[in-house]
Amino acid sequence: MLHSYAIPVMETLGEQIANTGSMVVLTGPAGVVLHAIGDRDFVEKASGIGLQPGVRWSECSKGTNAIGTAIVEQAPMVVHADEHYLAANHSLTCSAVPVFDHQRRIAGILGVAGAPASFHHHTMALVRISAQMIENQLFSTTFRNAITVHFHSRPEFIGTLMENTAAFTAGGRFLSANHGAMRQFGLPRSALETHTFSSLFGLPLSELFDHYSKLSPSLLTLCLYNGVRVHARAELRIPAGAIQPTAAPTALDTRCPPNASLRFSSLHYLNTGDPQIAGVIDKVGKVIGRDIPILILGETGTGKELLAQAIHNDSPHAGGPFVAVNCASIPETLIESELFGYEDGAFTGARRKGSAGKILQANGGTLFLDEIGDMPLNLQARLLRVLQERTVTPLGCTKSYPLNIALVCATNRNLREQIARNAFREDLYYRLNGLVIKLPPLRERTDLETVVDKLLAAHSGTVRRTISPELMQVFKRHRWPGNVRQLASLVRTAIIMAGDQQEIGMEHMPEDFLEDIGAMALASGGGQQAASGSTLEDVELSMMRKTLEELGGNVSAAARALGVSRNTIYRKMNL
Repeated sequence: MLHSYAIPVMETLGEQIANTGSMVVLTGPAGVVLHAIGDRDFVEKASGIGLQPGVRWSECSKGTNAIGTAIVEQAPMVVHADEHYLAANHSLTCSAVPVFDHQRRIAGILGVAGAPASFHHHTMALVRISAQMIENQLFSTTFRNAITVHFHSRPEFIGTLMENTAAFTAGGRFLSANHGAMRQFGLPRSALETHTFSSLFGLPLSELFDHYSKLSPSLLTLCLYNGVRVHARAELRIPAGAIQPTAAPTALDTRCPPNASLRFSSLHYLNTGDPQIAGVIDKVGKVIGRDIPILILGETGTGKELLAQAIHNDSPHAGGPFVAVNCASIPETLIESELFGYEDGAFTGARRKGSAGKILQANGGTLFLDEIGDMPLNLQARLLRVLQERTVTPLGCTKSYPLNIALVCATNRNLREQIARNAFREDLYYRLNGLVIKLPPLRERTDLETVVDKLLAAHSGTVRRTISPELMQVFKRHRWPGNVRQLASLVRTAIIMAGDQQEIGMEHMPEDFLEDIGAMALASGGGQQAASGSTLEDVELSMMRKTLEELGGNVSAAARALGVSRNTIYRKMNL
């Protein structure tokens, strides 16, 4: 692979140094010359001292020389005339630059060799640029089936050799980054492997897909996790069967190898041992592929979109797109055009050449309408007509397009109450509820440990992580108002805070979570103690004991949760 991408670059570099008595050399990672081009007279002269294909120019075989020393130092190197160890090589001056692969391993060395008298200081700059071009080609090819993000703090550098590049799986998990991006992130590779696109760039993956569903998407302006603002362009090169333009699951993402045909969620994978979840999966499995709409009910964060993605991945529509629309997040003035699309000039401010709309984008796949209970009433009638006629007509268009979609909807609202208040159409409700299923909140599930294990596996990279017994007990007693989404966010943060530590404990929990634990202990224990007629000091001591128990005996965490100093807890509890 290195050879095929390097040859065109070498030819261009050779033209730039033509007639200077020089040659361009490419070696493998061990220093064996693979290819050489240049001025004929110098190439023949160089072959006399072994600078030719098949000869190894490592330090162990040739002593100090630019190629061998660049391999040892893993850095650009210039060796001039008598700086060479062997006297036979004193007639050379060589500038050599390592070419790295996506894991920062040396894939080869690119160099320019010539007579000392013809040496120019700008030669090294030319070799550096050429090596970077080869690296970019290698990176692009390695991650041809991935999301690649090209970014820089200055927009004019996007699309140039100066741009930073990072690659992610179809579900948003970090894969790799080039040298510039690694410097920009400021994190070691082991830490980056715990990150996702969203945690690094501060943008939900669904919004990235939405941005590139436009006909002429502009550069994005993003804020990195460290507060640095950058401009970015992304390439969504995702293979068939992978997640299509939609939000990636926020929790329980499966861990998939790079460049695989990615399917980040399946019904089997979601079956984690809870009887309620098993019942939901059993019902869904019976209607998949039978043209029956599915309505998912449940609190915010229970994994409704993740289940919808799994339904799509296990259905006959898996090869088509999965398009998610959050009906609550789109302004009422825009939702009609976003859903149904429009023709050029359909309204003031419309993009040139129009927009296909989310419904038509889902053709051949699955349309997921999240928060369907928040859809404006006037659009409900139009959606009903689309579902009944199986055609969609964009705004300002006289042509109708046939539809072949599977439909999954979700809401955290009580639609029957909405109907009673005339906020939701009854006829649409009966069109959507072919199968109604309810996802239980996390606090009512019996599979918390399994869910945590899957989250750890999904986000820990190469480090195997565990949760301390004390922290797991706190997890089991917590009410989880944000459900699985809250747990997933907490686990991702804890992994980063733990660094290279295998076990995650209370000390890795964020302050707001510790405060919630302390507040819950105060609310439950304080009221009980006060009701029994205990003194204020008794209540205070009880709160300290309960908070210490909740936090696994971690005095520092308990002090933060209760808003007191550690010395206060030591003194009052006689620790």
